[in-house]
Amino acid sequence: MESISKISSLLESARELTLDAAQSARSSRSSTKTLPAVQIKKLLDSRNDREILEGLRRVVSMMYRSQPCLTFFSSVVKNVASPNIEIKKLVYIYLLNHAEQEPDLALLSINTIQKSLSDGNPQVRALALKTMSGIRVPVISQIVSLAIKKGLGDMSPYVRKAAALAIPKCYRLDPNTLPQLLEYLSTLLGDKQYYVAGAAVTAFMEICPDRLDLINKHYRGLVKKLVDMDEWSQLATLRLMTVYSRQCFPKRTRRVKKSNSAQGFYGDDSEGAEEEGTGEVIQILDPDLELLLKSIKPLLQSRNSAVVVAVARCYVNLGTQEYISSCIGPLIALLRGPQDIQHIALYNVVSVCLTKPEVFVKYASHFLVHSTDPPQVWELKLELLTLIFPHSDPYLKSLILNELEHFSQGSDKELVRESVRAIGRCAQSDARTSARCLRLLLKQITSLDGNLVAESLTVIRHLIQQDPGSHQSTVIRLAKNLDTATNPRARASIIWLVGEFSGIDGENNIAADVLRILAKGFADEAEPAKLQIVLLAAKVYLHHLNRSGPEPVKPTMAPAPAHDYSSVGNEGFADLEEQSQSGFQKPEPEPEHPIVMLWNYILLLARYDTSYDLRDRTRLYKALLAAPSSTQLASLMLLAPKPVPHTPSPSESRTGFTLGSASLVVGEDGGLHGLRGYEALPEWVEAGKEPDPSLRETEISKTEYESNRVVPAGERLDSVIRETKIGSPSKTNGFGAVGGKEKTLDDWLAEGEGGDEETEDEDSDEESEEESSEEASEAEDESSDDGRERDRLMK
Repeated sequence: MESISKISSLLESARELTLDAAQSARSSRSSTKTLPAVQIKKLLDSRNDREILEGLRRVVSMMYRSQPCLTFFSSVVKNVASPNIEIKKLVYIYLLNHAEQEPDLALLSINTIQKSLSDGNPQVRALALKTMSGIRVPVISQIVSLAIKKGLGDMSPYVRKAAALAIPKCYRLDPNTLPQLLEYLSTLLGDKQYYVAGAAVTAFMEICPDRLDLINKHYRGLVKKLVDMDEWSQLATLRLMTVYSRQCFPKRTRRVKKSNSAQGFYGDDSEGAEEEGTGEVIQILDPDLELLLKSIKPLLQSRNSAVVVAVARCYVNLGTQEYISSCIGPLIALLRGPQDIQHIALYNVVSVCLTKPEVFVKYASHFLVHSTDPPQVWELKLELLTLIFPHSDPYLKSLILNELEHFSQGSDKELVRESVRAIGRCAQSDARTSARCLRLLLKQITSLDGNLVAESLTVIRHLIQQDPGSHQSTVIRLAKNLDTATNPRARASIIWLVGEFSGIDGENNIAADVLRILAKGFADEAEPAKLQIVLLAAKVYLHHLNRSGPEPVKPTMAPAPAHDYSSVGNEGFADLEEQSQSGFQKPEPEPEHPIVMLWNYILLLARYDTSYDLRDRTRLYKALLAAPSSTQLASLMLLAPKPVPHTPSPSESRTGFTLGSASLVVGEDGGLHGLRGYEALPEWVEAGKEPDPSLRETEISKTEYESNRVVPAGERLDSVIRETKIGSPSKTNGFGAVGGKEKTLDDWLAEGEGGDEETEDEDSDEESEEESSEEASEAEDESSDDGRERDRLMK
């Protein structure tokens, strides 16, 4: 009869599965068709679970397609008491989305949801707790708090995890429940299950990230559970531990003398070095901090790239050079992922490389540009090549320059421009390669691309400013290209270079000749070039004034000698007129210097130009150079030595941002302080202000801790099993008891992890038999509740 009943039940379940499959196939084919509201309501009001489930599926499908389905609220909510878990799930999903719009009707389902908190299925209990906390009606905040308290003592860790995730939702409903929630949170942080503790850390970081005093007694436990948590919990815990370490562990350093082969035989040299304060400064790690850094090392092999970046953030901000070097390889390994992950990983690699470029030198081959790389990827790769360039050996420097030279001659204009800029940064960072970089850049000034020529000339100008005296021939070579250069920026750069170094070689410079040639086509020049021509004319004229001294005042007409007209008759007026005209003789004018004539000509050309800026600039120079007394002031303004320009790395403004932050990706748009909501890591706590290390000991104030905390049901069950010995007092039994000494749950777990403990002597076994028999007799008098829990475990 039993076999017949089993066969019939199997047939019934097969029939149900077949009908469900057919229903699903039919609904998938007609998913685009929406049933009338009357027919859907009829399905929801049916007594058949299959029809109710079909109606709920229709309603949820409408909900996710943004179609109005609030009219079915009452018909959906009344199915919340259904014993079918599939129906419960769909009803809870509907409630979570529409409870705010119908709070009164949603409150009618709270009683049924509360009953589900005592259901025998842990999945139902967790789902009920999740739904109750997700109903955003502030009136039920205290009910949600009581439900969370009940979930803390649940035997299932799945329910306790749901209770931890419900804490932030309850806090958003009513912030006044924070004191109660902190007590619950303190209990969950110490849970033995790693996924419960991970959810508790996530809730902690959301509602009270500043209450680090709650972490002290759970610090070591969380560190040990960190490797087993899920990825989201690992990210929250790593963030918490980074902040906790900065505020609870002071940064201690020690000076160690570097190894030297020329030390004295008795070590006298080392003593002298320590007295002088020389040597390498190393960081001394706190034992608890070192426990954290060692525990998270396996996470560098995580499949989640965000976890790898979070571990690297811990090592960079907390660890020593050894730990930092160990995280570089996993960071580079992220570059083998998809393009989106590769892009974000490169931002983080650049952020580390800005402060520790020497550790990336051996990974230079990973930064070579591929033909399939998108622009946002090869820009960061070129930046990395320039960052590691000063720390590379000569072979690697030559390889990087060859790479940049190759891409500077390509067809992609943006890539060519960035390659030219990268060559300039390489030349600035290493003076020994500046000559080769200058040769590479001079090849670009004959290009037909005006923007490329302008960019190359800008970089060349920066290089010439580093050592003007040795680049006079380069300036002459650039001046010859004024006949072919057409880009306004390129012409302006060349003219500025000629004017800036026009006074280096005295009379033998080419500045005046260049000005003479440019003055012929002044009217056809663009405004940037005109501005530089006027500046060149002012500098050339000022050099002329400085060489010749102040210009002498021009003589006026000579006065006529005095004559006595009393003795002259009328007939002598003609001779007098001739004599008077010969007395007022005009001196022969001195020929003007060609530079003065050029200066006046440029002033006349600029005076009638259409550009307001050019006319204003010209009037300024004219007024400045008109008075001989202002020559010294003009020299200070126009001929003062310019500082050598330094082109920073494009990511220099993002140096202080934390690894893994979105502010690394947004670039200049995030500003100097990052995106809104960005929080920088706190500074290291000062020595002497850190909390007492004994607070992290798990044995301290054990009685106080046990009296205050809510004991979960799982721990209560463990304590009952420890007091109640399992099995008969026989020497060996089916439960693994040997010599009458029964094994507790901890013994079973320890045995499963490996290594059976040695058995005791037979004399001690006999004594343990007597003790176990007495304990077994005492255990028979325990409460029925504990007995039921034990029977459940046995089953």
